[in-house]
Amino acid sequence: MPQLTEGLWTILLLLLLHSTTISSAIVQPRQASGSTYSPPYYPTPKGGWLPSWAEAYTKASALVKQMTLAEKVNVTTSTGWSMGKCVGNTGQVHRLGYPSICSQDGPVGVRYADLVTAFPAGLTTGATWNKALMKARGTAMGEESKAKGVHVLLAPSIGPLGRVPTGGRNWEGFGSDPVLQAYGGKLTIEGIQGAGVQATVKHYIANEQEHFRGDGFMTTTISSNVDDRTMHEIYLWPFSEAVRAGVASVMCSYNMINSSYGCQNSQLINGVLKNELGFQGYVMSDWLGQRSGVASALAGLDQSQPGDGTSWANGISLWGSELSRSVLNGSVPVDRLNDMVTRTVAAWYKLGQDKGYPEVSFSSWTKADNDVLYKGANTGPTVRVNSHINVQGNHKDVARAVAREGIVLLKHEGNVLPLAKADVIRVFGSDAGGNPQGPNACGDRGCNTGVLGMGWGSGTVDYPYLTTPIDAITARGSNVQSSLSDTVNSQTTQLAGTANAKCLVFISSDGGEGYITVEGHAGDRNNLLAWHNGDALVKAVAGACKNTIVVIHAVGPVIVEAFADLANVKAILAAHLPGQEAGSALADILFGDFSPSGKLPYTYGKKDSDWGTSITTSGGGSALAQPFTEGLYVDYKYFDKNNITPRYPFGHGLSYTNFSMSLAKIENLKPFTEIPPAPPAKVSSGIPVYPTNIPSASEVSWPSNIQQKITKFIYPYLDNPNSISVGNYPYPAGYSTTEKPLHPSGGGEGGNPALWDVMYSVSVTVTNTGGFTGKQVVQVYIEFPKGSAFETPIRQLRAFEKTAELKPGDKEVVSFQLTRKDFSVWDTNRQLWIIPTGSFTVHLAESSRALKLSCQTSTLVCV
Repeated sequence: MPQLTEGLWTILLLLLLHSTTISSAIVQPRQASGSTYSPPYYPTPKGGWLPSWAEAYTKASALVKQMTLAEKVNVTTSTGWSMGKCVGNTGQVHRLGYPSICSQDGPVGVRYADLVTAFPAGLTTGATWNKALMKARGTAMGEESKAKGVHVLLAPSIGPLGRVPTGGRNWEGFGSDPVLQAYGGKLTIEGIQGAGVQATVKHYIANEQEHFRGDGFMTTTISSNVDDRTMHEIYLWPFSEAVRAGVASVMCSYNMINSSYGCQNSQLINGVLKNELGFQGYVMSDWLGQRSGVASALAGLDQSQPGDGTSWANGISLWGSELSRSVLNGSVPVDRLNDMVTRTVAAWYKLGQDKGYPEVSFSSWTKADNDVLYKGANTGPTVRVNSHINVQGNHKDVARAVAREGIVLLKHEGNVLPLAKADVIRVFGSDAGGNPQGPNACGDRGCNTGVLGMGWGSGTVDYPYLTTPIDAITARGSNVQSSLSDTVNSQTTQLAGTANAKCLVFISSDGGEGYITVEGHAGDRNNLLAWHNGDALVKAVAGACKNTIVVIHAVGPVIVEAFADLANVKAILAAHLPGQEAGSALADILFGDFSPSGKLPYTYGKKDSDWGTSITTSGGGSALAQPFTEGLYVDYKYFDKNNITPRYPFGHGLSYTNFSMSLAKIENLKPFTEIPPAPPAKVSSGIPVYPTNIPSASEVSWPSNIQQKITKFIYPYLDNPNSISVGNYPYPAGYSTTEKPLHPSGGGEGGNPALWDVMYSVSVTVTNTGGFTGKQVVQVYIEFPKGSAFETPIRQLRAFEKTAELKPGDKEVVSFQLTRKDFSVWDTNRQLWIIPTGSFTVHLAESSRALKLSCQTSTLVCV
């Protein structure tokens, strides 16, 4: 069925909200059939049935029962872009002590605030493969958020996964494998929420490119068309772990999934997230990601951000007063509204934010100490908006450790590293220096000038300072000269030709969010080449310098074929996006204070086509189909299936020392059964019960104490609400108010608790056999039984652990617990995780292609 144009839909959606009856012909069409069909799923499962949230729901229910309709609507709808101090500010319920909830980006720290830490990117964190650092970074981000008064930190990002290596926002996540991404997300959530701040995991789901992403009622929106098995085994896996970690909020994405918008996809929100995964928190829209009023509420959306619905900062909401109208006319059931509000308030109680929580102490919209409260309308009382509270503490140490361990040594020959103080050191490239205008000169880091510490977009922060490589190297070396230009000229070759020099060449590749275009890259990268003449600069230096060392700061893989095999290129380091400690962390590695211990969280290919995917950059119509035809074969799994030799494989990373693995052991703890035990029954007694009668229209009449309305501020009130009557709403096909049974793979946060039953334990002894202190990462890949009815990738990451620092000769026994889910595939017919028949091979590896020892589940033999 052809889609309606977006402009027409905007008009029709507004008409729906203002009408009591309307023709059923205006119901949004859906894809009719096929493996990527997104079927309707109604009603929204209510929250409150899991014991882990019971106390929070009891408190929330007691509060919500006292709220008027206007107060409930306030909880669901933010007040408009820049109409409060934060990027998202819900309405408050002052009478009952429920505050305006401050939501703030983001993935590398507190956006738009001063005196905060600019942490390394998620991708850098993933490259550490260090679980303790993943959590420590999350804890530090949470502590800074709370100290600034932020209730909800819009982090972590576990979508995009990195299906396409040129995807603009891949750098915000932890890597291109669902298990690595899941650990990064889960541990970050535990850190943030352990500090008392609500985490928001994003972007749900299959949000894999910036072109046509669908924000702000774009004319054309990408539809990620994903089959059910791929969805579960690849894109949903990290979100399942996030829900299992107790995440407070999930942000739905801009894009369509199987021809249905992410923030009104009833199958994915109601059916998968809230039933199958047992999510008890609330779903918020991405900013201007809400595409309808009634339909999104019925599909499971709980909170509208930033409140504006049809355009940025115009004060016109799809909810707010229109949600009040929809409740009064019966199109949105009171039951649904009560659940929306209860889920949101329960998260506030669960994080203990009802007692002594700090006030918001900064403004996202001005650097002035005092300014008007409603900056978006340039009105309101003049108040203290920036208190300049320093919340950094000792978090620079965490940031530096993450940046340091996120550096991956890709190539190392001739013991060119580490550097010594007395070495003749020559440094090349603008990426070694700083931005002459200052590190925060470009809004939301929308430029690539100087050392690249983070990508661009809403997932950025302001640097409190930025240590540059040239400053850090100069401070450590006694004979350092540089040419911080990307242009190849006689000075370049003359400097590179210095006798006995070790030449460091800095190159970069940037990417970010689609609302900013940098040097022709509209969010997504145009290709995987180094920017700023990088290849030519490396080749020119290597042509004159026998000991050339290349340092790459990038948002993902870079094609290095122009220089990787040159005899004079002795070392290549992927330093990723290090944040404020860029120079100091790199110097720690270059000068041998620490051995490199990072591993690639994605694959380095030899050409852009090696990954088998690409960004969709052209097309028309309201829904632009993007079939995920590669299915399960993302990143290294695609390379393996198609026998493509990578330049550097997933999980690769060298060290200044050497390690061995020995004495591998495997033990069976629980016998396999094809299907898991039945999930526990749903305890409906914990679900709050409220009256379902439509409230009095007087509850949303304008209060007498509001004499002057604030322009652009989103209110819950209506003119003449008594004129509204209940009508016949044209509900979507498949709409029902009859509660559906528990999903067969549900039963707990993240899914059936039996999925995390430990089936096998595996251990291996790691020995430092070299001459330098260092850390090693042991990676566990599972190879599924041959001849299974389910086609599976050749091998799949299922676990990893990083050792402590091991001195030469030291040993450490590394242990793993492998769960039922680790050995399972998703059966789309039975809607169950099942274990295929046969013997599994458990590989203990240094990368996806460096398999050191292997254990058989059938014989319990390791070789």
